Amino acid sequence: MGSIPDMMFPVLGVGVLGLTTICIVAIVCWYKSRDKELQIQREMRLREMEHQQKMRELEVEREKAKAAQVHEGVV
Repeated sequence: MGSIPDMMFPVLGVGVLGLTTICIVAIVCWYKSRDKELQIQREMRLREMEHQQKMRELEVEREKAKAAQVHEGVV
């Protein structure tokens, strides 16, 4: 009976080492995935801000065109 626990130590050691390795790999993969997701979100925010700026510029152009039409109609 005393020899069974002695034989379990190497098996448990390998099991713990394997589980630790799996956990480390999972954490690294999660970190890389999260980093990529944050990068994509930053790019999307930048594109959205550029789009909003362009829409503001187009709105100004439209207002100028409207004002020019009104001015031409009055003259």
